[in-house]
Amino acid sequence: MKPTQQGDPSRELDAWHMQRALELAVQGRGRVEPNPLVGCVIARGAEIIGEGYHRRYGGPHAEINALETAGNRADGATLYVTLEPCCHQGKTPPCTQAVIRAGIRRVVAAMQDPFPQVAGGGAAELRTAGIEVEIGLHEPAVRKLNAPYLKLLAAGRPWTIGKWAMTLDGKLASTGGDSRWISGEASRAVVHEIRGRVDAVMVGAGTARADDPLLTARPAGPRTALRIVVDDRASLDPKCQLVRTARDVPVLVAAASDAPAENVGRLEAAGVEVLRLAAGDRAARLAALFDELGSRRLTNVLVEGGAGLLGACFDGGHLDEIHVFIAPKLVGGASAPSPVGGRGLAGMTAALRLEDITRRPVGDDLYLFGRIVRDR
Repeated sequence: MKPTQQGDPSRELDAWHMQRALELAVQGRGRVEPNPLVGCVIARGAEIIGEGYHRRYGGPHAEINALETAGNRADGATLYVTLEPCCHQGKTPPCTQAVIRAGIRRVVAAMQDPFPQVAGGGAAELRTAGIEVEIGLHEPAVRKLNAPYLKLLAAGRPWTIGKWAMTLDGKLASTGGDSRWISGEASRAVVHEIRGRVDAVMVGAGTARADDPLLTARPAGPRTALRIVVDDRASLDPKCQLVRTARDVPVLVAAASDAPAENVGRLEAAGVEVLRLAAGDRAARLAALFDELGSRRLTNVLVEGGAGLLGACFDGGHLDEIHVFIAPKLVGGASAPSPVGGRGLAGMTAALRLEDITRRPVGDDLYLFGRIVRDR
């Protein structure tokens, strides 16, 4: 739908084109990380003459794809892009030079790229070449879209997604430990889709023992996630599915520095990477693990539980996003586990809240997801 003529027509037109660029950017999710999601539109007035988005890591950026579709018509046109064009040589040449060569008259970018080798340099280079540059249109939406990229740059840690399925009375399993299956097939299909676009899937040692999970995406998605087990003793059973498939799909066991050498050797011989964390207690080791994952440029990590690991992530402030599947079932039992263990919070006023909440039925279940509100 084209913009109406209410208000300032030129600003409304800019907003319309930038919204389209946002829609394009989303299509790169799961394929471009650790790079940001970027979309681009090239237009003459209301007419779109070129579109593109960053399709895969190491491939041409959004601006290059859009310029290719626009061809010679880009000369004198306006380029709308969700992130400031890059001005450095990375896996691809600088986008600024391509924009200048194409004769683009005006560039509207949603936000400045905080990547140190860009950080305003791209806009400055374009202005030096005589191109009009505006930055800030739809910036809040682009910040939300690229929150994982921004966190990795700012904090050196991945965006962490907590996920669980629970009964209507808030249980992860029955008193006997049975958790298969709480949610229905449609919910499990959504989980597989999420696994297929993240860099890692993480569980605790208890969940690995109790469920013997495979932790792969079925069907496969655009990414093959590293499978992580937080296991101080490196006690993962060599006969479990994770170890037996470690040479096909990578497995990392995050262990304490004093994990028994025989356990470590047994897992390494099966193709499992064992990361020994020297930090003193479990909370410190978990923080060190997230630092290590950030240093490897993992951008999105899915934590699937159980309650102990989710609680440790909660207590440590590591969770950024929550995905919950609520099944219309009751199992009761005071000793049946709830989703988030750990120390917890003493008062309801301190409870973490979610924003950007989506609720929708998935089969018979209710699927709810949102982002944890951080202090502004």
